[in-house]
Amino acid sequence: MDPTRRAFQKLADCHGPQHWWPAETEFEVIVGALLMQQTAWANVERAIANLRDAGLLDVHAIAAASVATIRRHVRVAGLYRTKPARLKAFCRHLVDRCDGDLPAYFDRPTEEVRGDLLAQGGVGPETADSILLYAGGHPVFVVDAYTVRIGTRLGLLATQAYDVVQRHFETHLPRDVHGYREDHALLVTHAKTLCRPRPKCGECPLRPDCPFGRRQRS
Repeated sequence: MDPTRRAFQKLADCHGPQHWWPAETEFEVIVGALLMQQTAWANVERAIANLRDAGLLDVHAIAAASVATIRRHVRVAGLYRTKPARLKAFCRHLVDRCDGDLPAYFDRPTEEVRGDLLAQGGVGPETADSILLYAGGHPVFVVDAYTVRIGTRLGLLATQAYDVVQRHFETHLPRDVHGYREDHALLVTHAKTLCRPRPKCGECPLRPDCPFGRRQRS
C-alpha cells in the first residue's frame, strides 16, 4: 500500500471516525476559520457564542454591524484590532458577491472560489482551503502546522511549502470531500494527542513506518 494511504489507515484505526469540523452551519465554519488565526479553538467557540447570543451570527448582521460592536463580541479570539474589521469586510464581500447566499457563492469552480477567498484581507491558503472544504464542500486538502509536522516526521515531505505539501496529499489520497475532512481531522487529533512537539512515540501506531519515531527512545 502507498505509504501515505497506509499512514491514514493506521490513524483511522487508532482514533476512529472524527466527524469534524465543530460547527453548526456553513457560515459558522467561515466565522470560525476567520477567527482561528493565532488563537485556540476554545476562544473561537466563545467568540461565536457571543455573536450568536447578540443575534449577530448572520452574514447580513455582521456586514451591517460596526467594527466596534463586532470587536466587543469577538475580542476573546485575540487580534482584536484586525479580526473584527476583517470579519466585517469578508461578510460585506459575501453580501456584495451573492447577497449572502453561500450555496451560490460556492457553486463555482474550485479555483475561482479559492482565488476569490485569497483576495480577501487576512485570508491565506490554510483559511481559504478550510472554508472551501468544510463550508463549501470542495475537495481540497487543508494543510496546517500539524500536517507538516506529521508528514515531515514520517519522511513523506521534503519541504514545508504549502502548495507542494497540499499537492502531495491530493496526489496520494482519493479526491473526496468526506475523506479529506476525515484525514485533516485525524492529523489534528494525532498531533494533539501523540505526535506532539514532545511526541509520545512509544504509543504511536505510525512508529514502525516513521523514521523520526524509530529514533526516539520512548
